[in-house]
Amino acid sequence: MLMYLPNDNSKIFCLESVADINNEEDSKMFPYLEHIAMRYGITNVYKACDSIESFEESMNVLLYEDRNFKDYEILYFVFSGTDEAIQIDQYFYSLEEIAELFEGKLTDKIIHFANTKSLNLDSETAQFFLSITGAKAISGYTHTHAPFSGVLDSTFFGFYQEIDDVTELVETLFEEHYELCQHLGFRLYY
Repeated sequence: MLMYLPNDNSKIFCLESVADINNEEDSKMFPYLEHIAMRYGITNVYKACDSIESFEESMNVLLYEDRNFKDYEILYFVFSGTDEAIQIDQYFYSLEEIAELFEGKLTDKIIHFANTKSLNLDSETAQFFLSITGAKAISGYTHTHAPFSGVLDSTFFGFYQEIDDVTELVETLFEEHYELCQHLGFRLYY
């Protein structure tokens, strides 16, 4: 069992698609993000988006204005969608389109999707996304009908504080939570 120690360098950027960014009640993420901060000592920043423009704006603020961007190891996306697309404001955007928006800008980041969106990619799509963005890995779940993935997400984030190698990280996650990983259909592409 790994021990979690607060790590001032661990940061997660959470971006959630909501119906209206002006309605703070649309998100249920605040208690969950507070839990991650308290339990694992992980600093997190939350932003909401309700259009492709606010999605791009949130990401661009992170990329170009946040002086701590290099410290954000995981970009945690809470979106609806299909295996190879995210949904924002009733429109679907393919992962290829998202990759092209952030070409070369996500170097060494893990892009992790909550199970509000299924993630079951073919190897070509996964490799395209990773090579275009520079991301270290993309992860998520194949099952959206299961309970919210928060328990496994937070464990994944906690393990990542101690384990940089993504294959070792996944092995540890499966060793500790095999049944939950199987039930949710955890996937990591690198």
